[in-house]
Amino acid sequence: MASLGEYNVGQLVRERHAGHCRLLGFTTSTGTVTAADDWGGRAERKRVRPALPGSVEEILHQVGTKQFLLRFPDAPQAAAALSSARLERAIGVIYRPDTERESHFFRARLADQFDAVIHIDETRAVEPLERTAAWDRGDAPETYPYAV
Repeated sequence: MASLGEYNVGQLVRERHAGHCRLLGFTTSTGTVTAADDWGGRAERKRVRPALPGSVEEILHQVGTKQFLLRFPDAPQAAAALSSARLERAIGVIYRPDTERESHFFRARLADQFDAVIHIDETRAVEPLERTAAWDRGDAPETYPYAV
């Protein structure tokens, strides 16, 4: 039997509770997110860069629907298409748009990783209970200073 350190949590849950749990992923193409530059850093509202070409997020963006749930057992063609290794973006407590490709993208087989995925094409940052001037200001748009 393998040690806990050799498993990721999803594998452990699937093996120990097969049939009684589901792994759910979330993806987005663009929008805003509340995150810090580093662990323990100040939360800021940041603009999420558009999905990279060929990435999971870009493929789901091409569906053309603002938000949807994709259950792989109910969508065998989508599951087959998303079973090959593709770039997938991970955004969490930390998000660094300037180094996004190196720090937030990894290769994954989405249909093997999750039972279902919720795709929200354009997200809106969660507002903190205690907003700061930095959060209110947010990242400048990519077209700054020409954006209206």
